[in-house]
Amino acid sequence: MGIAQLLGFAGTTVVLVGMPGPNNLYISLRSLTQGRRAGVVSALAIETGTLVYIVVAALGLATLVKASPMLFTAITIAGALYLAYLGVKMLRMPATETAGGVPPAPLGRVFRDGVVVNLLNPKAALFFLAFLPQFTSRGAGPDQLRTEMLLLGVGALVIGLTLDLCYAVGADAIGRRVRSARTSSRWRNRIVAAVYLALATAAVLTV
Repeated sequence: MGIAQLLGFAGTTVVLVGMPGPNNLYISLRSLTQGRRAGVVSALAIETGTLVYIVVAALGLATLVKASPMLFTAITIAGALYLAYLGVKMLRMPATETAGGVPPAPLGRVFRDGVVVNLLNPKAALFFLAFLPQFTSRGAGPDQLRTEMLLLGVGALVIGLTLDLCYAVGADAIGRRVRSARTSSRWRNRIVAAVYLALATAAVLTV
């Protein structure tokens, strides 16, 4: 792969990964409501899910998913249902009148939810199914193809983690003022829930 192709891959990856979607919105919401630490944990969780996609793509299982529209549809619907579940859970949280608003979730749960959000994210699936293979060498043998997919995947992971951490830090800077306000958390819960439900709806519409 030449320098021009590498630069093209990096630039396109920055645009695709940086576009608002379930992953970076999940990170932003965690930073807004719980602070930078939760945002960083969310970013690490998202990229843990990316590691799974890298292995799947390198083993050639991505081709199987691409060849089965029903399987891809099932993954998309599962992701939408999980986002809807997170939204409903936020709506059912009791409101408080204390500074800080939304009660913090344990970091273990934050990490788990982040991994699941990425694994069931149709945008991430399409990235590894349709985008990444375009930058592999034509006519490459199985071993070379596997190596190239791994290297491209690691490159995408590094770019993704960098952008994710930027989202986490930026959202935390905004969230400090929001969390310090001594108001009911009910409206903040509703806003977070609305984002999750909107993402779930958008995912269903891609089916």
